[in-house]
Amino acid sequence: MKSELAVITLGVDDLERALTFYRDGLGLPTKGIIGTKSEHGVVAFFDLQHSLKLTIWLHTSLAHEANVPLGPRSPTEFALGHNVPSKTEVDAVMEQTRKAAATITDPPHDAFWGGYTGSFQDPDGHMWEVAWNPDRDFAD
Repeated sequence: MKSELAVITLGVDDLERALTFYRDGLGLPTKGIIGTKSEHGVVAFFDLQHSLKLTIWLHTSLAHEANVPLGPRSPTEFALGHNVPSKTEVDAVMEQTRKAAATITDPPHDAFWGGYTGSFQDPDGHMWEVAWNPDRDFAD
């Protein structure tokens, strides 16, 4: 498989709450909620980098579209990573998420692998890591 990740979709319980968190709290650009004329099409897309999109979609609609039963959720199934160019920016992003009503699960700290990292959960429990990696070059 040639990797070309284009969309990350998060199932949410409350689309308006998730929209407010990601748009207003984290400042991600979006055109807002679309697809309101379709029972299972109500969704919002956020621009990340290049052509990568973050999508929020009701859990029930995601299960319906994928033709799978709605099951229990666990915040430890996966985590999204957000890399930033400095330790100071890790602190700033973590503070921004706290103000946006995220749950800080792991405050920023020096990591065993040589970087600096912190973790939070969005209002639906999705895990995010904010990290500075000394080996990552942000010049590109």
